[in-house]
Amino acid sequence: MAEERTFDEHDAESLAFNLQVGERLRSIRRQKKMSLQDVELQSQEEFKASVVGAYERGERAISLPRLRRLATFYVVSIEQLLPRDDFTGDASAVFVSEKLVIDLQKLAMLKGQEFDMLSRFLSLIQVQRGDFNGKVL
Repeated sequence: MAEERTFDEHDAESLAFNLQVGERLRSIRRQKKMSLQDVELQSQEEFKASVVGAYERGERAISLPRLRRLATFYVVSIEQLLPRDDFTGDASAVFVSEKLVIDLQKLAMLKGQEFDMLSRFLSLIQVQRGDFNGKVL
């Protein structure tokens, strides 16, 4: 007879973690303007749409090696795919009187030390925000 397993605190933590990782995965994919099918096609079927969808819904746990490959595919650091439990504020609570938009694609075409320095600074801002669409900031 099969032994009955109970749902414990460890299971709850694992489920919560999987859900948070899934939210990050979905957020990054959407910022890249990719559908699940796009991921499957562009990864040459390394990442099946149904499996990535299961990761995003928190229904399936992702291994660290696979998470690293997915980070490489999305061109982000693996840290950006992990939950951010150090964030305590509400980013939408920041008041901005005027909106500044920086065209990252045009900036990438510029040459010179000043532009390299600005590009590195803007990359840091992207990492802090978790914003990886790569077009505007």
